[in-house]
Amino acid sequence: MNPRTSPLQAEHEALGAVFTDFGGWSMPVRYGSDLAEHHAVRTAAGLFDVSHMAEFRVTGPDAAAFLDAALTLDASAMRVGRAKYALALTEAGGIIDDLIVYRLGIEEYLVVANAGNRAPVAAALAARLEHHAARLADETDDTALIAVQGPAAERIVGATAGLDVPRLADIAFYACARGDFDGVSALVARTGYTGEDGFEILLPAASAPAAWRALLAADAALVPCGLAARDTLRLEAGMPLYGHELRINLQPAQAGLARALPLTTKLADFVGRAAVTAGPPTGSRVLVGLVSEGRRAGREGYPVRDASGAEVGVVTSGALSPTLGHPIAMAYVDPGAGPELLIDVRGSLLPARVTPLPFLPRGEQRGTR
Repeated sequence: MNPRTSPLQAEHEALGAVFTDFGGWSMPVRYGSDLAEHHAVRTAAGLFDVSHMAEFRVTGPDAAAFLDAALTLDASAMRVGRAKYALALTEAGGIIDDLIVYRLGIEEYLVVANAGNRAPVAAALAARLEHHAARLADETDDTALIAVQGPAAERIVGATAGLDVPRLADIAFYACARGDFDGVSALVARTGYTGEDGFEILLPAASAPAAWRALLAADAALVPCGLAARDTLRLEAGMPLYGHELRINLQPAQAGLARALPLTTKLADFVGRAAVTAGPPTGSRVLVGLVSEGRRAGREGYPVRDASGAEVGVVTSGALSPTLGHPIAMAYVDPGAGPELLIDVRGSLLPARVTPLPFLPRGEQRGTR
């Protein structure tokens, strides 16, 4: 089956993008230099097409109660105009997907899921909808999602011709506001996946090409960025990626996502609550950050060893950090492993040290995180 294409496919082709198959979609991996795109986001702003993400609208009198039961989310306590990070779990506590949920009204929410998990999230939500007076609509095919990320994001979005967002500067981190682009309704959220300040703009797919061009025309500092830069940016920010740090056979606590489990504040049960309350089996591996010297980086699948040479973990993501100038990686390791470890890079054992996440402290990301 051929991969799906974004509503912005022609715009990417005109800019000379190189494409890759990602989550069943043909998406830009780069337009020119991975490093230049990465540094543009850290120093000014980058423009990303993330239209491959999946969007589900939940409406009705029981919308909040439904999401309370379906996700690790206290939806009933969310204020209108706010966003929340949440997980969809199996009964065994495994991670189906990580999501962002926006409360758009008293009886209206928007759930944004990862592209590759559209089908399992849709199935899980549909199965959990029974007995609730709520409606679930998959709006992925009709929706485009464009992200502007970086310290200059607010200035650029505010200067974009045709984009009207009342009180843009007042939108808080993990909040959203309704606006419009050339008279067409849009949702502008102060969220992102780079560790920088920025906005994600959801609007009808048919309006996406004109919005993309208008954003680029607003400021020469805005640089189109592909998935390669997005990956190194989120890695520096210590953000997990489904299929790497998050999987259906892993519990949230293993991935350092206990904060996404409102076990003490949420009154309603949710699918998987009993399992995550009990916690993963004793001895289960946990996610850590690793830093190294030199230029060689551990990559996904590389073994992690202790001083005796015994395998104590495996790398899930790794790269030579463009901002820090040294290798960084995330890995699942045995509890208590480290702090001094070795990454097995094709037979060469490279010293690595366990370090707290994120790799790039929030102040140095220059954003609001």
